[in-house]
Amino acid sequence: MKNQSTFVSGSAAVKQLVYPSGVAAEALPPASQNGKPTRLLSIDALRGFDMLLIAGGGTFLVLMKDKTGLAWVDWIAGQLTHPAWHGFTFYDFIFPLFLFLAGVSLPFSLHRGLELGMQKSDLYRKAFWRMVILIALGILDKNAPFPFFDPAQIRLGSVLGRIGLAGFVTTWLYLNFSGRKRLAGVGIILLGYYAALFLIPVPGYGAGNLTMEGNLVGWIDRTFLPGRLLQKTYDELGLLTQLPALCLTVLGATAGDILRTAWPEARKLRALLLAGVAGISLGLLWGLHFSINKHLWSSSFILLTAGMAFIFLAGFFFVIDVLKFRKWAFFFMVIGMNSITVYLAYRFIDFSHTSQLLFGGLYAPAPEPWQEVFRAFGAMLLVWLLLYFLYRQKIFWKV
Repeated sequence: MKNQSTFVSGSAAVKQLVYPSGVAAEALPPASQNGKPTRLLSIDALRGFDMLLIAGGGTFLVLMKDKTGLAWVDWIAGQLTHPAWHGFTFYDFIFPLFLFLAGVSLPFSLHRGLELGMQKSDLYRKAFWRMVILIALGILDKNAPFPFFDPAQIRLGSVLGRIGLAGFVTTWLYLNFSGRKRLAGVGIILLGYYAALFLIPVPGYGAGNLTMEGNLVGWIDRTFLPGRLLQKTYDELGLLTQLPALCLTVLGATAGDILRTAWPEARKLRALLLAGVAGISLGLLWGLHFSINKHLWSSSFILLTAGMAFIFLAGFFFVIDVLKFRKWAFFFMVIGMNSITVYLAYRFIDFSHTSQLLFGGLYAPAPEPWQEVFRAFGAMLLVWLLLYFLYRQKIFWKV
């Protein structure tokens, strides 16, 4: 834990900055705040909104399905569950958005490190150890209680591990290649992934098979990924899907560059919105042949969710940092500034049980089907109060 009286991830503009040897200067655009460290609250708020849903904060909404008789409530509940295979719901967007936001923050933190005199090797080392810690935490999270005496039951794929790997690779790319070259790399990965799934034959199924059992992703996981696979025939956080997934973080770094530039706010918004529309349009078009599929992290899925992430970032940036309407976002900002804490807290602390103990007497008169809804809502409230306490104490857990 770190107790910090100031918590700054922004980057100060300097008139003349000498970059460490080998850093691609064209990949490092100037900051925009006239020498003053900044923190864009919109990024924290959007991260908090996202992390709340990742950690299960929307459970009470899912539990409301078929209880109100209201079609729109049932529709929202349906959007907070994943499709069985092909298809798309809003809940599919939640983890890709977090990968994207990890990239948005990178330009700010990397420039800050450079301005403090850190060398590229220092930044690589920091990103590497962050990756290692996140992989370890991810394995613990996905396997608790940990099967020490049954290694075959250890699941290696994890949300946190994917974030750590994508962050490390994006750090290396950011410090060595221009924005255009990074975007070209994204295109090469997505096209190569598309070609691999359609052209490489899978034993027993042939090439181009995108079924749950016959796709190349699953065959690689079954053949080369040791331990337990979540979906038995494949793991949606397995080996091959790491490649398209990291593209979201690379694209997020592009969004971070846009926010750091000295452009007028209107131009930043236009750039974010245009990128969003382009991503959504290309994703939907590509999805006509390469189905939008979160389990496969299909190229169409990556572009669609990246486009949505650009749009959401533009919206939060416009309302919070441009129009300065911030009070409504405080709830999410408190979560966003301790995102790893909320993720692990939901996993290892039984807030639902505590909610029952504290609030059960209040909702006891309610019909039994509704009691689970109130219990889940109380659990979310308890998590937020814990994070609010940490926020007031200026305690932020960073990896």
